Amino acid sequence: MSGDDLFTQEPRHAEQALSVESAPSPQTAPLAARMRPRDLAEYVGQRHILGAGQLLRRAIEADRIQSLIFFGPPGTGKTSLAQVIARHTRSRFVRLSGVESNVADVRRELAGAGNRLTNSGQRTILFIDEIHRFNKAQQDVLLPDVESGVVRLIGATTHNPFFFVNAPLVSRSQVFELEPLSESDLLGLLRTALTDSERGLGMLRIRADEDALCHLAKVADGDARKALNALEIGALTTPAGDDGSVHLTREVSEQSIQRKAVVYDADEDGHYDTISAFIKSMRGSDPDAALYWLAKMIHAGEDARFIARRIVICAAEDVGLADPMALVLALAAFQASEFIGWPEARIPLAEATVYVATANKSNSAYMAIDAALEDVRSGRTLTVPQHLRDASYGGAKRLGHGVGYKYAHDYPGHFVPQDYLGAARRYYQPTDQGIEKKIKERVASWRASLDQARARPAKPAPGPETAPDSSVSEHRP
Repeated sequence: MSGDDLFTQEPRHAEQALSVESAPSPQTAPLAARMRPRDLAEYVGQRHILGAGQLLRRAIEADRIQSLIFFGPPGTGKTSLAQVIARHTRSRFVRLSGVESNVADVRRELAGAGNRLTNSGQRTILFIDEIHRFNKAQQDVLLPDVESGVVRLIGATTHNPFFFVNAPLVSRSQVFELEPLSESDLLGLLRTALTDSERGLGMLRIRADEDALCHLAKVADGDARKALNALEIGALTTPAGDDGSVHLTREVSEQSIQRKAVVYDADEDGHYDTISAFIKSMRGSDPDAALYWLAKMIHAGEDARFIARRIVICAAEDVGLADPMALVLALAAFQASEFIGWPEARIPLAEATVYVATANKSNSAYMAIDAALEDVRSGRTLTVPQHLRDASYGGAKRLGHGVGYKYAHDYPGHFVPQDYLGAARRYYQPTDQGIEKKIKERVASWRASLDQARARPAKPAPGPETAPDSSVSEHRP
């Protein structure tokens, strides 16, 4: 039995099965489908998992494939890679769709795979496109046969499987993320398609300008399917010249490919990954990177309030007391963007982004409150010292509340050392960054005075019934 006979797609009825080569004819299939790689040598991109010595390539070459899940943007070669694996491992290739297939379809293909393994020893690769569309019941049906090795499952999805695929299925699979193809990879594919007479456009007389191909590779944004199909549209719709050849110019390529759609779904990876990169760029003091991610979010139609909230958080968490004006400006940008809306909102948001990115950085306030919260959660709750308690009501002095409190404004420098906590704890650790350097000097001086006061022997506090008048008037809390 030949490799081509082994590599077969099985639709819902086995008698309709067609080999890959005899399925769509070159005259009817899109160029992207005709140019699918037939082996690892023809496969383009994904060197991080298929390069020499990489885990997935070693597993394919040694025929040690178990269950796999590929996720990544459209046009990055998920289906093509599954077909290459089936061909290389001489496995039967069965394809189901997460959109169209149901539990009965899954059970039928699993039963067929079991019979095939028992009768002929041939392994089956069950490829499920858009596996995230399977509900829990459909995914659970796969588990026994995946675990026992009756089928080798390959799932493909544009969604992060750790969020959209059942955990038991993910735990039984190796997960590989496919990245968008580089412009050089796409250029290579386009040139191959132009010269391949068997599957590509080589039978036509096409003169393609270099800048035309570069434009397709750039605007395709890592999507091989989009680049190849745009090339085919340009080639088949451009009238031939007097010499019978088709001339693909930059203008033709611009007309053949639509404006690229940024991968940015409001509740999925593109959304969270981009905002993560935006915040980390501001924290890392790179205004150029921060502006790029801001532009991507604006282009994708992100809510201005969502962006503004993240800038406010970054101003407080990462800039903090090194430059308190960052928070003021971030809040002003929040209000301005909400007031004026798109497209003008991009201007105050950009101003705040650049300010936060270029400001001195300190996360001391953020670290301090988290440390204090940890003490509150895990330790014994401190009671308020008597001299700090509310003394503004009748009878408070009889309880000793407020007795001995020192009003800071009555002392030089508006500071007097006294215990405000009832325990020796330090949460705030100021840095030397920006304005906080001056804060650090003041705090160090105050803490030294407080330490000296603590070192002096404490005088016995008067009892609640005999307490002298407090220095605090009843209208001073």
